[in-house]
Amino acid sequence: MSARRNGPAIRTRTRAELRRVRRPRAHSCWDHLYAAPLWPLHGANLGTLARTCDAVGACLTVPRFPWVPEALARGNTLRQPLCTHWTGDPLAWLEKQRGRGLRIVGVELADEAVRLADLPPAREPTVMVLGHEQTGIPPEALDLLDACVEIPMIGTGASLNVAVAGSLALYKLAGLL
Repeated sequence: MSARRNGPAIRTRTRAELRRVRRPRAHSCWDHLYAAPLWPLHGANLGTLARTCDAVGACLTVPRFPWVPEALARGNTLRQPLCTHWTGDPLAWLEKQRGRGLRIVGVELADEAVRLADLPPAREPTVMVLGHEQTGIPPEALDLLDACVEIPMIGTGASLNVAVAGSLALYKLAGLL
């Protein structure tokens, strides 16, 4: 048996150490990875997803619903502003991104969906589309997707909330998982 060391075996990093290895300020738009919850239902989930966007260097694209700005302001506890893109009609925005040559990946239960574990990192500018938390991505938007990713579940629920599903897929697309 080995002798026990004095003090904890695991040491957490100090805030000063974390500041030295992370970005000193918010990123400007890198035009590489977008989280697009285009049919949001719950405001609290948008704020949580905003924090994940910051963590992975992604931009957030949201519709101009009257309640969305306040939901983002309340839920985003970051000190720096987040790179946020505002859109009107979600379908028109998705068509515009396709026209720009961006890859569009939907998080949706579909026959053609690839499992999250098999999703490759985004090597080209990519939009990750999230649907409504109860009804998913509308059928008219599915034709605008280049691919679908499914998050496997063994429980009784039909889906995860937008913040959790979006965070898992963003980390995978950013190549951090």
